[in-house]
Amino acid sequence: MGKLNMRGSMPEDQAAVAEKEITEFVDESIRGAFTPRLPFEVGKKYLIRTITMIDIGKVKSICGNFVTLTDASWIGDTGRFNECLGRIGVFNEVEPFKNDVIINALSIVDATLWPFDLPKEPK
Repeated sequence: MGKLNMRGSMPEDQAAVAEKEITEFVDESIRGAFTPRLPFEVGKKYLIRTITMIDIGKVKSICGNFVTLTDASWIGDTGRFNECLGRIGVFNEVEPFKNDVIINALSIVDATLWPFDLPKEPK
């Protein structure tokens, strides 16, 4: 006697494919529910204020809740914030990172697109 197909009349190979597709869909849906899309675009420059510091750089990648910046700097002192945003990106204190920097998006307070050149030299 043949083995009982618990998936109804669907052939085993089709049932396996359907089950795999459903599992992938559910996994992707669950990941999306717990890892919301971040409002950053790869290749664009941002000034990002976190709960403890300010970083500036170009988004290299986004993975889950992490944003990786390249050509990044820590901004120790913006001076008057409105002036740094409007005067060709002038800061009072700049410390460039030697490597990419990875920011946990859960620590981000706010961010804005950066239309100016990124600082390259410490100041």
